[in-house]
Amino acid sequence: MDIRMENMMALQRDEATSYEVYRRLSQVEKGPANRDVLLRIAADEKRHYALLRTRTGHDVRPARGKVWFYVLLARVLGVTFAVRRMELGEKDAGRLYANYPDMEDFVCMARDEERHEQELIGLIDEERLAYMGSVVLGLNDALVEFTGALAGFTLALGDSRLIALTGSITGIAAALSMASSEYLSTKSDKEPGKRPVKAAIYTGIAYVVTVVALVMPFVLISNALAALGVMLAAALLIIALFNYYYAVARAESFRRRFTEMVVLSFTVAGISFLIGYLLKALTGIEA
Repeated sequence: MDIRMENMMALQRDEATSYEVYRRLSQVEKGPANRDVLLRIAADEKRHYALLRTRTGHDVRPARGKVWFYVLLARVLGVTFAVRRMELGEKDAGRLYANYPDMEDFVCMARDEERHEQELIGLIDEERLAYMGSVVLGLNDALVEFTGALAGFTLALGDSRLIALTGSITGIAAALSMASSEYLSTKSDKEPGKRPVKAAIYTGIAYVVTVVALVMPFVLISNALAALGVMLAAALLIIALFNYYYAVARAESFRRRFTEMVVLSFTVAGISFLIGYLLKALTGIEA
């Protein structure tokens, strides 16, 4: 089999996979408008598969693992995230079809893929994304404030259990405070479709989950400095995971957002660590 035929069969497999993914995502999607878009794209992918079938003369099966992966993404992180992630594949497919300008049907398929990309961009109509600002607020505040607080406690207190206890009390109080602030802010803004109570819940949950993840190393590790190192690694992982989700869902730059958040959080943690050291040296208090 020559390379040209192998490429066509690979494209055919991608189209079969995309058809199955979009068809399955349309079953997960609750909004009728978004469901219609997904079904329309699925129909296009099925037509592309049929066109490629006439050229290759072979039937190919979809990549079941890929189908399963995107359906799981849709169920866990939302259809919008899944289709945004699929959009990256749409761009690649469009470029591949553009490599065959002498074939009219390939040119048409390339245009279809470009249109799909534009249609997928409009699929941002989910509750979890509508309240993304509240989640961002909770996560950002928890990461910046709490990494700094725990770093300061590490030097000032020195005992992992005491740090975990103090951090937990501080974190829960801060989560309640942030949730209350978000409730009042949302109520004042009167943003259409956004409910103050839900905004407060999203903010509070994001804050509490972050607090638990950052406190846990001090619960499990007796050496305070080692626990601090693990806590900072956990903060880095949370920042990476959240910003990847946000960047894909909002079609923004992951690197820029990730770098900004890491620099901010770790700078505050470093300053707080030094403050804890200075206070301990100046007061002479030993925990």
